[in-house]
Amino acid sequence: MVLSASYLRGGTDRARALTCLVLFNKPYGLLCQFRLVAGTPTLADFIDLPGIHPAGRLDKDSEGLLLLTDDGALQQRIANPRHKLWKSYWVQVEGTPANSALAALRQGVLLNDGPTLPARVREIPPPQLWPRDPPVRHRAQIPTAWLEISIREGRNRQVRRMTAAVGLPTLRLVRVAVGPWRLRGLQPGEWGLVRLPARPAGRAGPTTARQTTRSRHP
Repeated sequence: MVLSASYLRGGTDRARALTCLVLFNKPYGLLCQFRLVAGTPTLADFIDLPGIHPAGRLDKDSEGLLLLTDDGALQQRIANPRHKLWKSYWVQVEGTPANSALAALRQGVLLNDGPTLPARVREIPPPQLWPRDPPVRHRAQIPTAWLEISIREGRNRQVRRMTAAVGLPTLRLVRVAVGPWRLRGLQPGEWGLVRLPARPAGRAGPTTARQTTRSRHP
């Protein structure tokens, strides 16, 4: 069943009974909150569905998949690190990754708040992504590379700190998947609205339908 924004805003008993999950492609520079901030875009500039809240966060200078839901249990299932839901990122780094650096990321690196859990890491060809605004800085004499990094934790700026710890500063970071949900064809500022089937409490699964909606932001 595909749901429209107007359907959910209608306030019917049926609409209120649904578990709503929004897949949003967060643009660079946006704050993951609905509270307005002068001069800075927020979720309120793009999504006007009632009763939904972010399930996890992305830094202001990160891009990609952000999940939002009106179901508190599902929100905790997605966002709480104790559930160890895999989150995948495409990461542009400065420098050429050595095998030893990739091995260290896979095994876990020591950060100032403790060692990280083992991660899934592989080098990938440059992905076909939208241009970033502003563009990533370019230095002709320094090569860059792309990594796909999947982690099961949620520490502050964790992926950036992990790559920095092995001598590969992050230039661009795009989250492409959270558990079974993927970014797919959503462009920056677009969101997909899905309805989850009824499930036992505490369980989350893949979606059954999607509708893509253009941002309200100019």
